[in-house]
Amino acid sequence: MGNIHPISVPAPTVETYGELQTAFDHFNRTIFGGELPACLITLQRNKRTFGYYSYERFVCGSTGELTDEIAMNPSYFVARPIRVTLSTLVHEMAHQWQFHFGKPGRRGYHNHEWADFMEQIGLMPSNTGEPGGRRVGEQMTHYIIDDGPFDRACADLLTTEYTLSWFDRFPPVEPEDVDLCELSRKSAVAAIHQVTTENKSNRAKYRCPSCSAQVWGKPGLKVHCGEETCNGVAYQPVGTVGTV
Repeated sequence: MGNIHPISVPAPTVETYGELQTAFDHFNRTIFGGELPACLITLQRNKRTFGYYSYERFVCGSTGELTDEIAMNPSYFVARPIRVTLSTLVHEMAHQWQFHFGKPGRRGYHNHEWADFMEQIGLMPSNTGEPGGRRVGEQMTHYIIDDGPFDRACADLLTTEYTLSWFDRFPPVEPEDVDLCELSRKSAVAAIHQVTTENKSNRAKYRCPSCSAQVWGKPGLKVHCGEETCNGVAYQPVGTVGTV
């Protein structure tokens, strides 16, 4: 049996899921007007996915009630800015909105209703993830509209010292944000193309275990936090990715 290293947080599970629930509640209130029903947020380490939405995926054993699932892949939290990770959450919430209040496209097709709603909430649909891409289709992603509803709501959330506290130290792949809908599961999946795990950029990310500030640098870099309340604690490596 290996050595046991005590940590300062008594319940990482509660902390992690609480942070995701806080984000869901915030965006539901500020962007969706509180219309979205409660759902079950899960962490799924599925290869090639940032996250997905699945309509009425779970059933309560005691009451028979059904609830949707929004899954987020923690493997990629470290590789993307927090606002981009949160935009994936809101992307899946947009699929939830369409399944409950709109008309989802057939066979996973991202239709004009979905595209118009995404743009309305501040996420521009684009098959390339850049301006000028197609707004509808089978494989779609998005980019954040500057000063749009999501951008403003996300900024409000992040000013409350909100963060995602726990990261995978060794993210397995460098993801590409492409969304696919799986009709068989009534799901919307953000797919990722597999690439080499070699760190081509030769850059690593480090995080202060006290204040969660993050920096990039060469592998093996020794960094100490300069915040007065952190008492010069050493930054810890939190993973490497092939590109920034």
